[in-house]
Amino acid sequence: MSKVEKKTEGGLDRRSFFRAGSGAAVVAATVVATGAEPAAAAESASERTKARYKETEHVKTFYRVNRY
Repeated sequence: MSKVEKKTEGGLDRRSFFRAGSGAAVVAATVVATGAEPAAAAESASERTKARYKETEHVKTFYRVNRY
C-alpha cells in the first residue's frame, strides 16, 4: 500500500478528522469533570449502616437459574 493520504473535499483526511474529534471529546470531558459539584450526603449515619440486601424470590430465582 502506498503512504499517500487521500484528502476529502473539506481538506481533512480521515485521521485528522478523528484526531480533532478525540481532542474535542477530551475538552468536553474535562469541562464536565471540573464543573461538577460534589454530591452532598443525603443519608444519615443510621441509613448508611442499615442492611440493604434482601433475598427476594427474584434474587433466589436468579441464583437458582445461574448456578453452574
